[in-house]
Amino acid sequence: MDLSALLLFSVICAVSAQAPVVFVEPKAATVRQGETVSFRCQVRSSVQPVNLEWTRANNQALADNIKVGPEGSVLTVSNARPLNQGQYRCVAVSSAGRGAASAVLNVKHPPKLRLTPAGPLLVRVGDAVSVQCRATGRPRPKLTWRRQGSTLQLFTTDTDDVNTIQWPAIRSEDLGVYVCQAENSEGVSEAKIEVIVEEEPGAPVASVTPEEITAVEGQTVSMECRARGSPPPLITWSKLRAPLPWKSKDENGVLTLESVGRQDSGQYICNATNVHGYSEAYAQMEVETPPYATCLPDQVKLQAGDPLHLQCLAHGSHPIQFTWSRVGRAGLPAAAQTTKDGKLLIPNVKPGLSGTYKCVASNHIGSSEALANVHVKA
Repeated sequence: MDLSALLLFSVICAVSAQAPVVFVEPKAATVRQGETVSFRCQVRSSVQPVNLEWTRANNQALADNIKVGPEGSVLTVSNARPLNQGQYRCVAVSSAGRGAASAVLNVKHPPKLRLTPAGPLLVRVGDAVSVQCRATGRPRPKLTWRRQGSTLQLFTTDTDDVNTIQWPAIRSEDLGVYVCQAENSEGVSEAKIEVIVEEEPGAPVASVTPEEITAVEGQTVSMECRARGSPPPLITWSKLRAPLPWKSKDENGVLTLESVGRQDSGQYICNATNVHGYSEAYAQMEVETPPYATCLPDQVKLQAGDPLHLQCLAHGSHPIQFTWSRVGRAGLPAAAQTTKDGKLLIPNVKPGLSGTYKCVASNHIGSSEALANVHVKA
């Protein structure tokens, strides 16, 4: 073989022995936490056999929820977790060389939060204080701070995935529980920290929020007592001239009353004490109730010509309105007289006025009805 033929043969061999060309589909995928996704590795190679291998871009081992198909061409991520996020490489190896291609997996998941310091945070008046709230999550969460019991967002410093709340010189009224909230399209997460502000030794000063409460029967009501003083005061609750309702709970100065009734109306007292003295603060609660109506009498027997007197009584929050009607009839007889306090008078009854009379008592909460049976003898 002459030299030119030998060179041509070498070039042909080199071309035919190219390293594998690798493609991965899809090149990128985004799934929610818990979903399943697969990547397929395709290879073009003139030299066989070709061995396929999947690796993480950072040379970490594949997680236990990642499986590779029998021929190595398909990589499947089952029940995707945040730690599965990242780049995956399909590497093809033959006697002619190596080829590789990559795919990127993004896993969307709800936020997770971490506070630094974790709290509770004990500080002195005038100290410079800051708390960092760090969040992970995809999409990137939005971070906000608020004080527990308030919906107002607090002014903070936001850098990357860290949101910092700061007090250049903390005051005694800054004590309380602060909430960092992270939110993205996958969910909402909260983390709390209690800030305890120590003062110079002194007697307590108590305050209650809210000071006036109007509730509807059956609701759950909460009132919070805060007290400044050093050492930190002991907080207890009581009710003026009555014991606390049996369904009440007192936790960290917050008094919760479940399913309140009219009998729970009254003044509630927060008492804060320490070795230097005591302080009281008050909350006034009024529980509004729907009417409960009764008729007096509820059974009446009359002779024709007698007068009919009926009285509708109702217990409940005032003002209460009373309405009389006849069951099954279009209206009351023309001679009927009604009063604002629930009375019905018919001066001269006739046998045709026998039947059932209905009183409806109503207020801005609800209504109630009561019946009276009337029998007129001829």
